[in-house]
Amino acid sequence: MARITVRGHEFNELIIKDSYDRRALQFKNTIIATLKKIGLTEDDMEVILPRIARMKSPAAASWYFDDRNMYFSYKSAPTFVQNLYVVLKVIEAEVALLLKEEKPVEEFISDFAEDRDVEIQRQKARKILGVEENCFDIEVINKSYKLLAKQQHPDLGGDLEKFKEINNAHKMLKRELG
Repeated sequence: MARITVRGHEFNELIIKDSYDRRALQFKNTIIATLKKIGLTEDDMEVILPRIARMKSPAAASWYFDDRNMYFSYKSAPTFVQNLYVVLKVIEAEVALLLKEEKPVEEFISDFAEDRDVEIQRQKARKILGVEENCFDIEVINKSYKLLAKQQHPDLGGDLEKFKEINNAHKMLKRELG
């Protein structure tokens, strides 16, 4: 079975051939149970399931922790349920580190804190960098960033504000895909 690494956590890739919707519901419930381990209630979290879990679409979980909006999404797998599985595995790993006190609370918050409109901001970032709306290839994003940053670099006669905008867009997408 193939292994994948997301946010520094390695786990088996999930291959699903049936029961997509049932598995998506199981993954959602496991995410909720995992986040309850750090003192959250169901009112503090949200995992939205699509009508058809075998379709290609991103999966995300959001929750409130320490008065901050936390968010994690994944989009690279071929189906929603496989994306949700990755979200689950990352959250499980991160919560385990937090509970074992191998990860400080501040770092956990820093890794997942996001604005409520993060997906809209990511779409704008892709537009700023001139990559496709559904581009999740970090190499393509980096290439576009380097080209635009060079063109807009203030030391080379470029626009400082545009240069900052390009840098911020790149940071946002690196965080999403890193």
